[in-house]
Amino acid sequence: MLRLFAALAMVAGLVFTISAEDKEKKEEIKGSVTCAKCDLGKSDKCATVVKAGDKIYWFDAAADKKFHKEVCTAAKEGTVTGTVKKDGEKMVITVSEVKFK
Repeated sequence: MLRLFAALAMVAGLVFTISAEDKEKKEEIKGSVTCAKCDLGKSDKCATVVKAGDKIYWFDAAADKKFHKEVCTAAKEGTVTGTVKKDGEKMVITVSEVKFK
């Protein structure tokens, strides 16, 4: 009986994990990957963002560090894939992939 209960608990845990992953669906944002400070004047310090239309998505800390040097002084058109969440007034994308044109 105890084994059956343990097995059911494990299955329930897997279902919960899968449900949580579904809520964080990846989005694909096409636009200009650039610096929020140097190009857009939206920040006091350099930060990597993707500007799509009138929306600005701020890169998460790891992606900011990884991609910033490439776009600080010259914006590049591209597609950014990742999960987006609101952090205060900013939309932050946890980047899983960046493709430049």
